[in-house]
Amino acid sequence: MKILVTGATGTVGSAVVAALVQGGAEVRAVARKPPAAGRLPAGVEFMVADLLDPVAVERALDGVDKMFLLNVVSPDELTQALIAYGLAKRHGLNHVTYLSVFAVDRFSDVPHFASKLAVERALQAFDVPFTILRPGYYFQNDLRLRPVLTGAGIYPMPLGREGIAAVDTRDIAEAAAITLTQPGHEGRTYSLASPAPLSGPGAAAIWGRALGKPVQYPGENFDAWEVQMRANVPAWSAYDLRVMFQGYLERGFAPRAADAEIFQKLLGHAPRSYEDLVAEAVTAWQSA
Repeated sequence: MKILVTGATGTVGSAVVAALVQGGAEVRAVARKPPAAGRLPAGVEFMVADLLDPVAVERALDGVDKMFLLNVVSPDELTQALIAYGLAKRHGLNHVTYLSVFAVDRFSDVPHFASKLAVERALQAFDVPFTILRPGYYFQNDLRLRPVLTGAGIYPMPLGREGIAAVDTRDIAEAAAITLTQPGHEGRTYSLASPAPLSGPGAAAIWGRALGKPVQYPGENFDAWEVQMRANVPAWSAYDLRVMFQGYLERGFAPRAADAEIFQKLLGHAPRSYEDLVAEAVTAWQSA
């Protein structure tokens, strides 16, 4: 059995490849650019393919049995996903596991959520066996905050004070590998989140304890936050993320106890905690 993994060199995709290889699966990894040295496990077949190029996608699908479909957030995310899924359907793949997002049906005004919801509906409309994974906010997103956490002592992500669903990407990868290599997951949709909601003040406090210094949460000034984001990402992305975070506060994005129980049963162990991720990160930063 050979499994195709798209977006295979990113944070989630590379973790999925590693989890599949660890479980003994044969993997073909696909991305737009070759991976950095050591990014993928030894023995993994790699192919360069842009998901907007149907010819390249069809070559990547040749000879594979299943697919993990991950699309980076981009203005053409929906087109990329539907090309890959349409060709997977044409090739008669045995299973597709799709990476969507938590509570996607409540955020149709968020551009990349709307794309993922459309792909979910396409999966449900045809006869290719599928599993949908709906992860919360990635713990690993916050590793990019090292300069501002260790410098000014600020946790800047506008997560709000009630707390949102969040998850370790390694648990996402493990769940993906299970759905692709074990029976019983066809037609299922899994919400993936650690049981404890992650809030802005809570995250700041966790980082403060780990770093041994005060870390402040400045609150939710979305106008100012969007302006700051434009210095680092394209304007469309800053807007997309602003609408997402603002929607979290307006409509709620908290994990549910029933989902957490199902997620733990799927993994066979408790999901990793945000505190664990922070402790690992600070240890690595201090030893670097």
